[in-house]
Amino acid sequence: MIGAIVLAAGAGSRMGCDKATLRTSDGMSFVDAIEATLAAAGISDTRVVVAASAGAQKANEVVNPDPSRGMLSSIHCGLRALDAEVVAALIWPVDHPLVAYATVGAIVEAFNDAASPIVVPTYGGRRGHPVLFSASTFDELLHADPAEGARAVVHAHDDRLELAGDDPGVLADIDTPESYARHIRTPL
Repeated sequence: MIGAIVLAAGAGSRMGCDKATLRTSDGMSFVDAIEATLAAAGISDTRVVVAASAGAQKANEVVNPDPSRGMLSSIHCGLRALDAEVVAALIWPVDHPLVAYATVGAIVEAFNDAASPIVVPTYGGRRGHPVLFSASTFDELLHADPAEGARAVVHAHDDRLELAGDDPGVLADIDTPESYARHIRTPL
């Protein structure tokens, strides 16, 4: 089983508000859009990591008691909450809500076919999100240097697969009002 961890515990300081509740152009919250994409791609074991101040509102939400420790602390919370049967997990920052479900399917298919421990989607030669980590890398993620985060685990694996695709959504990092206006085509 493939799982997913949606990282939604950040303070949204550059955006000036909680990014998880921002709306896509079709009116869905960023979290709901990501969950819908995961469901369409057949990913059913999803954990959404939220800040303690938000509190867990849904059964699949996991509280990060101290998100100020960085994104890696949210990854740790999500990994610990995944079903034990999970063989790999997509790590998906909430500020990347525009990834197509076909891209998620291609990432999972590439993982199943190539047996690479890490699959990173790319667009135009640039790495994007979500990144799929095999369960064989979970211990590395749990022991990674917080200053370097998951990126250090990705870079430590020459056997990672960088999957070229035609989905600009993997690079659409919506973390400022300007990037929101550019990608969603409406000001905040």
